[in-house]
Amino acid sequence: MANSNVVLSTKKYLAEAKMRNHFAVIDEPGFYGGGDTGPSPVEYLLTAIGGCVSMTLRMYAERKGWDVGEITVNVTQTKKEDGTFLLAEEISFEKEVSDYQKKRLLIFAGKCPVAKMVKGETPIITTIKD
Repeated sequence: MANSNVVLSTKKYLAEAKMRNHFAVIDEPGFYGGGDTGPSPVEYLLTAIGGCVSMTLRMYAERKGWDVGEITVNVTQTKKEDGTFLLAEEISFEKEVSDYQKKRLLIFAGKCPVAKMVKGETPIITTIKD
């Protein structure tokens, strides 16, 4: 089970998150009224997607005995003309991969748990504590 506890300070958008024994600072850039003292929530989400996809691909490649070298996943968010957002992943491998490997790796990129959550496959139950 994964868990994150986020406390928003009284300093506008500055927050501290605790995950297991790790801490992270969250803030908005100055142009959104934040202090730009840490990555934004969206930047953390994009990082979580890229990290999960790359780890999922490494696990699959190792199971198949494929040496793909370093895996780079570049995730970007763009706003479309209709106001909705689009996420794009660009995956590259340090070592050459065959067309067959690319097809298989692309399928497994979509099996990353974080990407599946973002695609709406995980319900979110929200409550306000008394």
